[in-house]
Amino acid sequence: MANDSLYQKSYISRIGELGKSAPNAVKAFFAFDQSALADGVIPQKTKELIAIACAHVTGCPYCIEIHVGNGKKLGVTKEEMVEATMVATALKAGSAFSHGFNALNAFEGAEEDELYKRSNGKKMNELKNTAPEAVNAFFGFDEQAMKAGLLSKKEKELIAVAVAHITGCAYCIDIHTKRSKSEGVSKEELVESIMVATALKAGSALAHGVNALNAFDE
Repeated sequence: MANDSLYQKSYISRIGELGKSAPNAVKAFFAFDQSALADGVIPQKTKELIAIACAHVTGCPYCIEIHVGNGKKLGVTKEEMVEATMVATALKAGSAFSHGFNALNAFEGAEEDELYKRSNGKKMNELKNTAPEAVNAFFGFDEQAMKAGLLSKKEKELIAVAVAHITGCAYCIDIHTKRSKSEGVSKEELVESIMVATALKAGSALAHGVNALNAFDE
């Protein structure tokens, strides 16, 4: 019988084998990843917090392991890590909640061809009226997750923008980009946070390549 364990820390040691099979692509990815996570207008410590949050949304245990370790080396505390993770949780839940606008449109048989419109947010009250306790509980959690703590509101909005690019929620991208701007985030900081998200989303796919190697070899 094949090994029943799909994830072990040691599996990531096979990452070098991917480089042997596709050397140019793998080399280019690691060059991009290193650049995306390096010190820039956003400090490297903050980038690692963004990466930790993003890894919780991609669901890659290898990425969580690596970036928590990297963050600790840069002084990230357990409390800061958890705050970043709660932002990721709020954004992942918020993406599902926001798509409820689309679900209501579909349920009501809306014939418009445009699926994403800011005005879909008018469906908010309909969601609230349909499931008031759950909706109020969600907003209570979201408010707590996004308010300033050990991490500033600016840092949390940078995390939120990055995570929204992984969930692919157009509503969340629009809302949190505007909120981050109101917190003083520059366009350069915004783009750097998006590049961290890009590296983590791509890195998750690359890291899971070791599972593909394991499956191929069975």
